[in-house]
Amino acid sequence: MQAPNSFTELLAVASDSARQLEDDGVLSLAMPLAGGDPMVLLPHLDPGAGGQGDGSQGERNKGDGFRFLWDGAPGLCLAASGRCNSLELSGPRRFELAQRFASASLSRLATPENCPPLARPRVLLAFGFFDAPLEQSAGAIPGVQAVLPRWQLSRQGLHCWLRLQRPLGGEVTARSLAEELWEKAQTLMVAWHAMPLGATSPLGATAKLRHGTPWEQGYRSAVEQAMTLVNQGDLQKLVLAVRQDLSLDRAVDPLELLAPLRRHQSGSCRFLWQRAAGSALLGASPERLLTVRQNQLRSDALAGTTPWGPTAPELLQSSKDRHEHDLVVDTITAVLRQAGLNPRRPRHPRLARHGQLAHLHTPITANLQGEQPLAIAAALHPTPAVAGLPRKEAMGWLRSLEPFERGHYAAPIAWIDSSGDTDLRVAIRSGTLRGSQLELTAGAGLVRGSTVERELQEVALKLGVLQQQLNLPTQLASNRSIV
Repeated sequence: MQAPNSFTELLAVASDSARQLEDDGVLSLAMPLAGGDPMVLLPHLDPGAGGQGDGSQGERNKGDGFRFLWDGAPGLCLAASGRCNSLELSGPRRFELAQRFASASLSRLATPENCPPLARPRVLLAFGFFDAPLEQSAGAIPGVQAVLPRWQLSRQGLHCWLRLQRPLGGEVTARSLAEELWEKAQTLMVAWHAMPLGATSPLGATAKLRHGTPWEQGYRSAVEQAMTLVNQGDLQKLVLAVRQDLSLDRAVDPLELLAPLRRHQSGSCRFLWQRAAGSALLGASPERLLTVRQNQLRSDALAGTTPWGPTAPELLQSSKDRHEHDLVVDTITAVLRQAGLNPRRPRHPRLARHGQLAHLHTPITANLQGEQPLAIAAALHPTPAVAGLPRKEAMGWLRSLEPFERGHYAAPIAWIDSSGDTDLRVAIRSGTLRGSQLELTAGAGLVRGSTVERELQEVALKLGVLQQQLNLPTQLASNRSIV
């Protein structure tokens, strides 16, 4: 396409699109930027959400607290803020209804430009682990949240695009949207050029850790109960999680914690889901539930963990870990076949490094054959890598043995674009930040051959590594290695 080189060209594009817009449609305008990093510029994208900005836009720039970051750099990096349209619901049809919302929202857009894939408008999604929370309290995580964002800033390689989306009506006109987009682009460029070279965050130094809650004794008791279920044959596998509460010396912006994950977890996808000001899910996921590109699907089986180092290849020879991994591979393959697809996979897993941890990894691919991506995701979630087998029984025991709501932990965080391309990552290696309180969650897969001590060591390793990579001191988490 020929990108608008001047405000006059942008206004002409906006006016042409507005004339073709139906009554309930949304005008979606985009323009390229000469550089920029979405992670660095997110606080400047919406002053109401990030608490920063130029203040020149008045009432129309007041945000609603929603912020999103998908940092696959050096792949796609996507930042978003504000809601143009949104959905929150719980129940067994959440994946189906989220797919309908995404399709309807994207089909209503007037998108005048034939933009490159990185700049396509996207609906953003965050699922809960369970269909619905146990209690409908104010802070409960619904089964799914879906957002068509107001602002979207995307970058891949050297290319960067800014997008603004709003329904027309009242004082919101094609001209006012063109002005808003043009002015925001200038603001972002000023902020970008003011950043120090190589900066990954515009924020200050990371907060310090004050104290953390002990978790070992309660987790030991739950693992012992779970191992009884596994050894007597009631379950083939159960992935039992633990939550550690950390207190920081001050309230922090989640971007302060995310920035170091880009350095330490370069092979993972860093993510932020901030539903409203004051609470944010953040992490660096090594696990892909499914990705769709041009109708080609890929899912990752990821199970079995060890510290990265000279002994890491021994994981490939571990009968316990290979058994645990094979359960995940076989289940994903069976689910895809039941959906009418023809999955393909290598015969043997490989060793995948993610920061200071190594995992057994098997990629599984298939042609989507016209199936809806979220219908496949509904059949896959949760895989045995994060729940257990049989699935229904494992889910029931997780409710019984874990003394906390999983919320977003081990659930998909995702986007769907206007061409149907989709990416869902599993929210592990994650935490929830509320002011100065940080909750970290990690789990371990229990199968026959597991031992209580080894599973405690694995969880301690995961918590300790994540704590260290968030630039928080690690003395509160065990530094024992898996043996």
